[in-house]
Amino acid sequence: MSASFIRWPDGGRVRLANGRTPICFVDGADGLAADADGVAPVEILVEDGRIAHVGPARAAPDGETDVATVDLDGGQVWPAYADVHAHLDKGHIWPRTPNPDGSFMGALEAVKNDRARRWNAADVRARFDFSLRCAYAHGTAAVRTHLDSIPPQDAISWPVFEEMRVEWAGRIDLQAACLAGIENFRDPAMAGVADQVQRSGGIMGAVAYPVPDFRHLMEWVFDLAIERGLALDLHVDEAVDPSSNTLAEIAEIALERRFPHPIQVGHCCSLSVQTDAVVDRTLDLVAEAGIAVVSLPMCNMYLQDRADGRTPRLRGVTILQELKRRGIPVSVASDNTRDPFYAYGDMDMHEVFTQAARIAHLDHPLADWPNAVTRTPATVMGLADRGRIAVGGPADLVLFRARHFSELLSRPQADRAVVRDGRAIDTTLPDYRELDIQLQGEAR
Repeated sequence: MSASFIRWPDGGRVRLANGRTPICFVDGADGLAADADGVAPVEILVEDGRIAHVGPARAAPDGETDVATVDLDGGQVWPAYADVHAHLDKGHIWPRTPNPDGSFMGALEAVKNDRARRWNAADVRARFDFSLRCAYAHGTAAVRTHLDSIPPQDAISWPVFEEMRVEWAGRIDLQAACLAGIENFRDPAMAGVADQVQRSGGIMGAVAYPVPDFRHLMEWVFDLAIERGLALDLHVDEAVDPSSNTLAEIAEIALERRFPHPIQVGHCCSLSVQTDAVVDRTLDLVAEAGIAVVSLPMCNMYLQDRADGRTPRLRGVTILQELKRRGIPVSVASDNTRDPFYAYGDMDMHEVFTQAARIAHLDHPLADWPNAVTRTPATVMGLADRGRIAVGGPADLVLFRARHFSELLSRPQADRAVVRDGRAIDTTLPDYRELDIQLQGEAR
């Protein structure tokens, strides 16, 4: 087992003493005394893989001899993460197909070429599994991935997803949404993709950007979802272009159709460069339609406003604080990992939250922003017992040596301990060399 700062007992009841947790995680936190950062001393009792007690620090009850105590020495306790926007089918292709210039269009072309030549079932499966092992070791318990689904890729990637969902059950709750540019919905064959999504228990998706017949095409996407009883998860306005405002049209369609299922939209970069009047109208519609938003700050800052030899001015990160003030559910997530859309990343939600806090000024105070990688995305995913610390809930926790946010967000926390079902797991990360043979394999 990789090194962490604690030694976890072999079994039985475990008392986590001298811990601290952001109270936004705790259901029934009235008895906890939080500091200015919203973090409170806490004691947690773990029994039979569940949380049996959450409350203020206390002395061990007299006669309580069957409980092993883990002294956290003031370290923080978080619930396991939920990563609500990833691309596991693209992950780790960078070594064989890098982005030639780091641009968005360069990424599109590189992935298109790699997909056509290499994405057979074995290749997708190997990279998919590698990313899940990284996420699990870092403390993630739920992942929603988008799957490139333009035929014939849908017939390859969706069966792989179904296999992986079964294999990872009990470790990571896995969801998937189909991904295709909105212009692809001019092809009636996309109805067959929607059928595949329904058979696989997935989510309907599309990439939304301005095209002349956008309204008609997006209405059909909604109708495909309504007819099959599917939720929606859409890539929206991923450009620093103030004229790109498909988000408002999506919200209008949702209201007109009285769409009965959850909707999440991702990116929404153009909100960062639009006028206050346009933003206010769009947010009114989004809030009324009950749409959740996920921001991908690391990937957006990598791609947006990139030009050779020029420092970027426009960073593309959407207006998280304004969205949240309107009562719109806001998450942040991993997005791409070591592929042409983002050359870096490790499916580590601690890194995602740390970078989001710095990039979007989510601090002073951080308040309940930690929910953006835990409770909020878990709720969007329909996972009622994830992303929170509650009596009766699963003992799926991430334990840090860091006591305060200034410590937590200053280091990678590589010595964190991850507890799943009341037991510490091995947090050794997979070696990139495992992928060498797969990445050098023959084209399909």
